[in-house]
Amino acid sequence: SSTLPAAQKTGNLTLKSDCVVAGIDYDAKAKRATGVRVIDANTKEGTTYTAKLIFLCASTVGSTQVLLNSRSEAFPNGLANSSGTLGKYLMDHTLGSGAMGFSTGFKDKTTYGNRPNGLYIPRFRNLDGKDEDANFLRGYGYQGGAMKMGGHSMAGQIPGFGAELKQGLRQPGPWMVFLGGFGECLPNQENGLVLDDSKPDRFGIPQVRFSFKWGANEDKMKEDIAKQAGEMLTKAGLVNVQSFTYPSVGGEGIHEMGTARMGNDPKDSVLNRWNQAHDVPNLFVTDGACMTSASCVNPSLTYMALTARATDYA
Repeated sequence: SSTLPAAQKTGNLTLKSDCVVAGIDYDAKAKRATGVRVIDANTKEGTTYTAKLIFLCASTVGSTQVLLNSRSEAFPNGLANSSGTLGKYLMDHTLGSGAMGFSTGFKDKTTYGNRPNGLYIPRFRNLDGKDEDANFLRGYGYQGGAMKMGGHSMAGQIPGFGAELKQGLRQPGPWMVFLGGFGECLPNQENGLVLDDSKPDRFGIPQVRFSFKWGANEDKMKEDIAKQAGEMLTKAGLVNVQSFTYPSVGGEGIHEMGTARMGNDPKDSVLNRWNQAHDVPNLFVTDGACMTSASCVNPSLTYMALTARATDYA
């Protein structure tokens, strides 16, 4: 809604829809990428668009899938993958831990329409290295809010039977406040994605197969997220406070990062500090694939900043 209209105003943007990117062509003699191979999503006809400069910003999984599928004699394991790290060090934010409680006040207050905002508590754990009472590295932030519980939503927790119960369920319930933690995931070489050549999609492109699990540090952090959230809500005066932690899977936080990481050394990274491929100087990757750490905040604005920085450098 903002960047595309700005680009259109320059007169230098051609926007192509219904195009599935299959791979990037590479000239081994020139050591440069030469074009992008696309498939028409409707007709399935192939086209190649040539360019002097190519930016990939197709999301962490999408960009890495394209690079892995851009195989050649020079790069048999994926374009710009002389390091062998392409597809590795996949990260996401942990979910599934926090706390909830109920307020005894504001019984005569409710909301109408959509609430304009929730609440956010920035990271406060291990800010100066490591807290003495923390058995994990790095930290987390909270996202949450408050909502008026309708009587019907509490039906399973309210005793009673018959007309009296039904009448009670028509009345507004108490306010519930909740905090959910987004925890940082440490990069792990064993977490990643590969192409499954035996299972191509309808365009003939190999689908992605994931291998991912949380480490001990993430598990310990989730326990602390639940504990600290419960203490906060209790001290805030809420009642019936319940801390919770349940199993979550990678991808549930929808903050996928890593798999084409930045780094100074071409031997253990795909991109340099400018999001430029070490092996292919006219190729840039500026989405979450470039990240080397997950931090604990929503990352999309960081991708936009990195993209602006990389385009300025390019």
